[in-house]
Amino acid sequence: MATGQNDPERRERIITAALDLIAEEGVAGTSHRKVAARAGVPLGSMTYHFDGMDELLREAFTRFSSSIVAVFEERLGAASTADEARTAVADLVHHLSSGNQRELVLTHELYTLAARKPAYRELTREWMRRSRVALERHFDPATARQLDAMIEGLSIHRALETEPHARALTVEAIARITRSGDARS
Repeated sequence: MATGQNDPERRERIITAALDLIAEEGVAGTSHRKVAARAGVPLGSMTYHFDGMDELLREAFTRFSSSIVAVFEERLGAASTADEARTAVADLVHHLSSGNQRELVLTHELYTLAARKPAYRELTREWMRRSRVALERHFDPATARQLDAMIEGLSIHRALETEPHARALTVEAIARITRSGDARS
């Protein structure tokens, strides 16, 4: 097996393996040994690259939340009018609830961890802050906060329903929220 010096991707593979395991077995079912085996690295690599499980979990969830924020930034960054921004918000709800079970589970695992351990709340607060910044390109801060919560709530509801709501309901909710906080563009 390659040494750390000859394997610059090792740390990234460990983080990816941790996210995969969390999605499959939850935070409680994730251990150094399981992550090392999944990543194909010696167990000693875990302590070489991370001070402990908390550091690994923070790194993994930071990467995950950044990937979701990147979707926000991409979709909202492409909008140049108020109507395009509203469409981008609807697209986010339907994209985030489109059946990606891994993302759904990782989101809930992070929320559960943050609810149990205050140290992880900073990750969720930063995630929400960055999502709102993307929304504030087009909406005032109060409207952006409401839209962020609506995106999250409707996405979760759609993902967990046996018969998810139609796009028309999402569009109507966005119209109601943005009526008082007209889009900036």
